[in-house]
Amino acid sequence: MFSRDRYLSGEFLYGDDFSAEQIAEWNAQEAEGYSGLSAARSDEYSYAYHAWNTYHGYRYLPKGVMFRSVLGLGSAYGEEFAPIAPRIGTLTVVESSQLLRRDSVEGVPIRYLEPRADNSIPLEDESVDLVCCLGVLHHIPNVTFVISEMARVLRSGGIAVIREPIVSMGDWSTPRRGLTRNERGIPRDILIDRLRGVFEEVHCSLCGFPVVARLARAVRIDAYNSMIVTRVDALLSRAFAWNVNYHPITILHRFRPTSMFAVVKKP
Repeated sequence: MFSRDRYLSGEFLYGDDFSAEQIAEWNAQEAEGYSGLSAARSDEYSYAYHAWNTYHGYRYLPKGVMFRSVLGLGSAYGEEFAPIAPRIGTLTVVESSQLLRRDSVEGVPIRYLEPRADNSIPLEDESVDLVCCLGVLHHIPNVTFVISEMARVLRSGGIAVIREPIVSMGDWSTPRRGLTRNERGIPRDILIDRLRGVFEEVHCSLCGFPVVARLARAVRIDAYNSMIVTRVDALLSRAFAWNVNYHPITILHRFRPTSMFAVVKKP
């Protein structure tokens, strides 16, 4: 029986124990979920997280290393790879949407693959040097399995850069404006536990302090494309790390970081 409070407490991850039929239904609903939002339309699309990704993720990659084979999970147009494009040999993107696709990013050709029905990655074992999964796992039901798949396709010593919301994003049992039908955040402790089960931690940081983004919008600054705003956001997120919670009940609960970056390595 579904228990809403069981999942909103942050003690369990909704969807992680779904059956094959439930996973298939979820995937069908999410396949074009993001492309249906106006912000994702090609003629209006502007990638909003370059500073965020660089500050919390890419700067922890090994210096001067070329990544022969790079994989993006749910990377759509591939814009997230622009800051590291000169370091990429080949780029493969596993993407369910047929609409959110382009031929290349910063001159690097993109090869698109369809995700499998069970969300396994259609690549051979130990065939990838770098995996980027930025804001995607919370759209997927069987998160633990997909994390294990990332580890499977990475070569020994390979790196994964992951960013996810660690808050509920509201009650996903009812429609929410600006969000797809099924997306929900991943509780921080659960995400860390799943990553530590298969990876070595290189760096982990909190981000997404709500007040920062609101103030930036008020003065028409693209918050997470600004390195200054990103640094302020990181500072406040560290200061309020004590207040991390999954589903806020009081006003105080809302003054907390809402996302987490993890840079992890396959042993």
